[in-house]
Amino acid sequence: MAKLTRYKGKTVDELKAMPLEQFVEILPSKTRRTMKRNGVQTKRFLKSFHRKMKRNKPFKTHFREMVIIPEMLGFRFQVYNGKQYIDFTADIAMLGHRLGEFSNPVQMVRHSGPGIGATRGSKSVELK
Repeated sequence: MAKLTRYKGKTVDELKAMPLEQFVEILPSKTRRTMKRNGVQTKRFLKSFHRKMKRNKPFKTHFREMVIIPEMLGFRFQVYNGKQYIDFTADIAMLGHRLGEFSNPVQMVRHSGPGIGATRGSKSVELK
């Protein structure tokens, strides 16, 4: 039997039926404050999202501060990380998190062995 996932004791259907103002009240305090302060940006994002969500293409955005709300569940997003768009699908575990958390802008750097002029200590390394 499949595990029924919930957010703060509410199922996905209950969350989707809930108005945005009521959902904001069950979010953690920092996220709730963000949603209240970004009112104009959030409304503009949602208006654009509602226009484009009927298509099967992922929704591209630069707005990394947008909090994932129940209306976004099941849709694909492409969030810009400064170099490219990172693709992911929103699910119930992502509720209350920001879009930017799933599009990391800093990649891990893997350096090879020491080269010419890398550091003072690498000058003693013989190069063939």
